[in-house]
Amino acid sequence: MIRILIVLLMLAQEKNDPAFTPVTDDPKLPRVLLIGDSISIGYTVPVRKLLEGKANVHRIWENGGPTSNGIEKLDAWLAKGKWDVIHFNWGLHDLKYVKNKQQVPIEDYEKNLRELVKKLKATGAALIWCSTTPVPEGDQRPVRKSEDAPKYNAVAKKIMEENGVTINDLHAFALPKLKEIQIPSNVHYTPKGYQALGEEVARNLQAALQKK
Repeated sequence: MIRILIVLLMLAQEKNDPAFTPVTDDPKLPRVLLIGDSISIGYTVPVRKLLEGKANVHRIWENGGPTSNGIEKLDAWLAKGKWDVIHFNWGLHDLKYVKNKQQVPIEDYEKNLRELVKKLKATGAALIWCSTTPVPEGDQRPVRKSEDAPKYNAVAKKIMEENGVTINDLHAFALPKLKEIQIPSNVHYTPKGYQALGEEVARNLQAALQKK
């Protein structure tokens, strides 16, 4: 019952999260789109503040969930005009266990991710793949295993290299800092942690914008 209440509380917080505040574009600035799950929701506001006056930073209006959700909704997420840079990730929802099996098995993850990258490349935007952040040791609900994130990231890395997509290795960035920035036995981060992730994401976005 306690775990159910925690999940409901997190969902309620997501709905009221300032990350979902609509962005009014400054037409003189480039447009950035963030696609991802609750980890990306957590670093959206820090990224916006860090890139204030440099870019219009939008995000999809929901938790991006697994790649299967991306396959269903990506066209709608991309519909609002031209994007200069798209920073994207799927993984934590794919590798989680639902009824004793992974929500999206790794072979389906690869198939889905290839289709998503194909659609993203068609936008003409500069693309940045964000590697899936670490799954810590310990009991978690829903169940995730720490060894699965590197496996899914390896598949994603292969796809990105084949397609010339820049990689923001947020997994490698966060891994040595988990005790300082991540909630114990939880894939989510403290406010300090989301600020740190946001700084790394903003750094990668700024580099892409300078190239554009």
